[in-house]
Amino acid sequence: MAKPKPLEQLQLELVRLQYWLKCTGQRLLVIFEGRDAAGKGGTIKRITEPLDTRGYRIVALDKPDSREATQWYFQRYVPHLPAAGEFVLFDRSWYNRAVVEPAMGFCTEAQYRAFLDAVPAFEKLLVDDGILLLKYWLAVDQKEQEQRFAERAHDPLKRWKLSPVDLKARTKYAQMGKLRDTMIERTHTAHAPWFVVDFNDQKRGRLNLIHHLLAQLPYREQDIPAVELPRLKDKPRREKVTAKALRVPEVY
Repeated sequence: MAKPKPLEQLQLELVRLQYWLKCTGQRLLVIFEGRDAAGKGGTIKRITEPLDTRGYRIVALDKPDSREATQWYFQRYVPHLPAAGEFVLFDRSWYNRAVVEPAMGFCTEAQYRAFLDAVPAFEKLLVDDGILLLKYWLAVDQKEQEQRFAERAHDPLKRWKLSPVDLKARTKYAQMGKLRDTMIERTHTAHAPWFVVDFNDQKRGRLNLIHHLLAQLPYREQDIPAVELPRLKDKPRREKVTAKALRVPEVY
């Protein structure tokens, strides 16, 4: 029997992690941040691929509408926090206000500074309430980012990933790097530290991130019990569906 590949081994552990969350009622929130094309979406896809869809949620919010723009900044994120037994993955998060919004002029200087002051206290409330919070920055060099942009621009299946904001951000690489460093320096705390992962090689980056994520959580004592299938009654039969429904043509 062939030895499982590293990703398959890690995905088995992710299934065990999800089972542990369900059994213990723990709440897990993982934040994925990084430059455009860093690999956030692909990593989230690999993490959730083997999981029970009823036990996790991916949160990727669009820009705030006119009503949300008048709310307390964190308000639109709070309804998406995990409940007991849930695993929530944020594909970008409230940290939009730390990098993207100030770089693009989507917030005022006062809003930006108020956000940086508020984040440590906000995240302390989450952690003190029992939420398991992990924050990852996916790091990618500009040369590698450019190659991924070019690939997206030429692939019709990936062009949708290039938003107007992504294109505008190409002129703000240095500025966004400074904003990122300020964000990490101001919001890296003992209760909610930042973890940086090298994502110039996306496959290795995914493996290292998943391995690290699993190592932060004490799930290993909880394994999934074996399942014994009940005996099938009668002989297996072909499925005969009523002719009332319409049949899909077998083109392939």
